[in-house]
Amino acid sequence: MRNQFEKNILRLLFVFGIGTFFNLIRKPPIKDWLLIFLLKSYIATILDNLLVKKGYIKYPVNLFKTFDISVLFSYLIFPISCIYYNQVTKNSSIFGIIGKCILFTLPSTLVESWLERNTKLVKYKKSWTSLHSFVSIGFTFLIVRALMALIGRTAEKQ
Repeated sequence: MRNQFEKNILRLLFVFGIGTFFNLIRKPPIKDWLLIFLLKSYIATILDNLLVKKGYIKYPVNLFKTFDISVLFSYLIFPISCIYYNQVTKNSSIFGIIGKCILFTLPSTLVESWLERNTKLVKYKKSWTSLHSFVSIGFTFLIVRALMALIGRTAEKQ
C-alpha cells in the first residue's frame, strides 16, 4: 500500500512535469530553454549516477525500474526548475543570480529532505545530508547559468 502511495506521487509529478515543460518552452527563446533543459539533464545524470554508485543516495521506489537514478528528477523536474531559474535571472546581476539561486535551491532541498524522511522515494546513505543536497543543487543551477552566459557571449561574437 505504501509503495502505491509513492508511485502515485511519482505519477503526479510526471504529469505535472510534462505539463509544465510544454508551458515553459512556449516562451521565446525556445532554443535557450531546450539547451538549458538538456544541459541540466546531462549534469544531473552524471552527478546522480556518481552519488548512487558511491552509495550516498538511493532511490528505492522508482517509476522506471531499469535505472538506479531518479529519472523523473534528473530528466524532468530538475531541468524544468533550471529553465525557470534561468528565465528569472536572464537580466540579473551576479548578486541577483546568487540570491535567486538560493531561492530556487532551498525549496528543492526542503522537498527532497521531506521525501527522504517520509517516503521511500529517496534515501540518504553514508554521510550524505540535506546540506550536501543544497550545495549540489545550487552548484548545478550556477554551472548551467554560467554555461548559458558563456554560450550567449560566444554566439554574439560569431
